[in-house]
Amino acid sequence: MTISNIAETQTTQSRVWSIVGGSLGNLVEWYDWYVYSAFSLYFAGAFFPKSNPTAQLLNTAGIFAIGFLMRPIGGWLMGTFADKHGRKKALTFSVLLMSAGSLIICITPDFKHIGIAAPILLVLARIVQGLSVGGEYGTSATYLSEMATKKNRGFYSSFQYVTLIMGQLLALAVLILLQRVFLTETQLYSWGWRIPFGIGAALAIIVMYLRRSLQESVDLDKKGDTHHSARGSLKALAEHPKAVLTVIGLTIGGTVAFYTFTTYMQKFLVNTNGFSKNEATLISTLTLVVFMLIQPLYGLLSDKVGRKPMLKVFGILGTLTTIPILTYLSATHNFWVAFGLIMLALLIISNYTSINAVVKAELFPAHIRALGVGFPYAIAVSAFGGSAEYLALLFKQNGHEEWFYWYVTGCIAISLLVYTTIIDTQKHSKIEGE
Repeated sequence: MTISNIAETQTTQSRVWSIVGGSLGNLVEWYDWYVYSAFSLYFAGAFFPKSNPTAQLLNTAGIFAIGFLMRPIGGWLMGTFADKHGRKKALTFSVLLMSAGSLIICITPDFKHIGIAAPILLVLARIVQGLSVGGEYGTSATYLSEMATKKNRGFYSSFQYVTLIMGQLLALAVLILLQRVFLTETQLYSWGWRIPFGIGAALAIIVMYLRRSLQESVDLDKKGDTHHSARGSLKALAEHPKAVLTVIGLTIGGTVAFYTFTTYMQKFLVNTNGFSKNEATLISTLTLVVFMLIQPLYGLLSDKVGRKPMLKVFGILGTLTTIPILTYLSATHNFWVAFGLIMLALLIISNYTSINAVVKAELFPAHIRALGVGFPYAIAVSAFGGSAEYLALLFKQNGHEEWFYWYVTGCIAISLLVYTTIIDTQKHSKIEGE
């Protein structure tokens, strides 16, 4: 049975179930990612006492960089695994890793009780989670794209970003509820910070259970597979240099823009605009909710007009408007003006986020699709997405915050060059060729 046949023979109900199970891992992955950042203030003292320089070194040199450093390795390992052993097994294993990482953080005793072993275990947990995050994207993007039929592939694959953003919002909701409803500040510092990691571990177990019942999206009949010996190998991937470079090129602008107007915006509103933390949190939350809800609409649009026109819209508008948006945003102190400007940027970026997964999946043949999507994407995200906030703060510290606006614009312009030269994958999909 071919990939296309698997998708076509599914009922609408079974296909929706596959899409839900295939994308829910993103919710867990991003929930855990943001929980770590959101609650680091509360658990830092438990793992990194200021009086211990070794623990501090582990903190600064290891923990905050480890997630992005491990993502390419995770993209390589999990992509290879998915191409060799199937998407379903890889998706299940990926979320199992995330559960293990969250559980380690949740139950690890503090420095006072086990000494240097505490930060070491925290580093280990983040290594495991970094591998999981790096592997989840390519595998889930591949699975969602393969399980959808041609006429609705953009729509269904857009739910990867719906659940991704939902994970961010869930982490934010848990923080607000624990801070304002259930626990005192003393309790959060003492033991309450462990609760969100316990929730993350439990969510991962639930998703892993759901994924066990998923239908496989590829037929791994080794007898009839002429690519079996090379499946999921870097050697096979090297036979598609143009597709690999395309993934990196089209990701650069999108990932920098995404991290700028989502994860960095809360700090920008506080440090640059002077909004209170509560106001900045509310603005960020409202924009993320709208951003999440519109992804399927953009995915549906791509099934009608093609992927390339939408990517070009993002590239052109992103190049022309990023500097004006950030300039006006930095000068406003009005809540709704700030919301409107960020929302305008996210409406533009949605032309990329809603379809970037399916575009990458449509570039590669089945035997190296998960690796081809996940590995080069993780390299681009680690190099550009992971450094976006650091560069923004560095420019600001040196008194040249506007340089960051030009940097974001330049990254989008680079991607625009790629968008103008690639084929429209909706019309020339490698998935349909199978």
